[in-house]
Amino acid sequence: MTHHHHRVTLGGKLSAVLVAAGSSVGLGNIWRFPYVAGENGGGAFLLIYIGCVLLLGLPIMVAEFAVGRSTRRNAVGAYHALDRRWSFIGYNSVLAAFLILGFYFVVSGWTVEYTVHSLTGELARHTTAEEYASLFERFITNPWRPLLYTLLFILATHAVIALGVQKGIERSAKVLMPLLFVILIALSIHALLMPGAGEGLRFLFYPDFSKVTASTLLTALGQAFFSLSVGIGTMVTYASYFKPDTNLRHTALNVSLLDTLVAVLAGVIIFPAVFTAGIAPTSGPSLVFITLPGIFNGMPLSMVWSTVFFLLLVVAAITSTISLHEVITAYLHEEWHLSRRAAAWLTTGATALLATLASLSLGVLGGWRIFGLTLFDALDFATANILLPLGSLFTCLFVGWKLDPARLHDEVTNGGELRFRIYGLFIFLLRWVCPIILLLVFLDNLGLY
Repeated sequence: MTHHHHRVTLGGKLSAVLVAAGSSVGLGNIWRFPYVAGENGGGAFLLIYIGCVLLLGLPIMVAEFAVGRSTRRNAVGAYHALDRRWSFIGYNSVLAAFLILGFYFVVSGWTVEYTVHSLTGELARHTTAEEYASLFERFITNPWRPLLYTLLFILATHAVIALGVQKGIERSAKVLMPLLFVILIALSIHALLMPGAGEGLRFLFYPDFSKVTASTLLTALGQAFFSLSVGIGTMVTYASYFKPDTNLRHTALNVSLLDTLVAVLAGVIIFPAVFTAGIAPTSGPSLVFITLPGIFNGMPLSMVWSTVFFLLLVVAAITSTISLHEVITAYLHEEWHLSRRAAAWLTTGATALLATLASLSLGVLGGWRIFGLTLFDALDFATANILLPLGSLFTCLFVGWKLDPARLHDEVTNGGELRFRIYGLFIFLLRWVCPIILLLVFLDNLGLY
């Protein structure tokens, strides 16, 4: 292994797992997974999703880890160091991270607003789904309130990044990830005591393959890549801080398992509540901000459980915004030769401007359209449907076909010290299976077949 480039490293193996898991665990697990699973048959979707994570997401994560640790550079610098003709993968990652933060910061701000609503009892003052829908609509179209919470979230993220890799990112992961699981477990226990727990768990874990279509498979693939945060440079950047003796395969496996566990626990929390309230599990994206507040309102200690749930969303969101911010900050720091402080402020300022426009596009700037979409929706579409699958696709092609095979084998086996019995399968998946399926997902996202 060649690790000549001087670079700060994370404290140890646990730190590597917690930091990388913090990157992958986010709103995609807790907000997006339950409603996507609800729309695609529950248990059958869950099985397909787990298969996609293990057979496709895991190899790509190992590949990104290998690229990052072998070069010990940021997303752009890593690919440039290996083959400058493939530097575009790194630039794609930085662009994707920037555009994702443009709308992700806005949604993250919503989670803070709803945490405040829960604490003050505002959510408890409403009773019907129509009232909660009206409350949500009034909030996101307000010109300043969502913007205020968005900017507060951006500053909180900046504060962690400004402290550096060890004092900021690593320390925050050691606090936030255990906190996230404590909240998840507490909410899961509460959900299991609900009257609709049996029906909710049956929906989540009992596979009904009669509802599975080709679209279900592609949706599961898309959710796996979205949830694991592959294709956007976060894993390349974080792996550049790994110690030389870090087991990349075990780290990737642990991160994938933790990420999937969070998604499953989110389903355990939400579906019993949904069935207890007699609401269809196919409520869609409105599930968290419109449907669930009404469900919480019908529970004993509604303010407590509502507050804890939205606090969970806040924690999940900030672990992801930290990783996305670091992708851009590390790039500016190393490739533009800015001080880390200046790079962090430049990233914060640029993403704050984009997030401001994205937030206002849901209200006063709603007339601004990009191919018929608001800026908020356009950022979501461009990243989830174009940049992420393209980033993953070219990562597979580069690592599978262009990267020196000896260097790759050396990296994933720690210089031959670790056995990798299924190395041949790993290479086959990277070279053939992952690229073909990613291409199909990409074409499907664009509606080309």
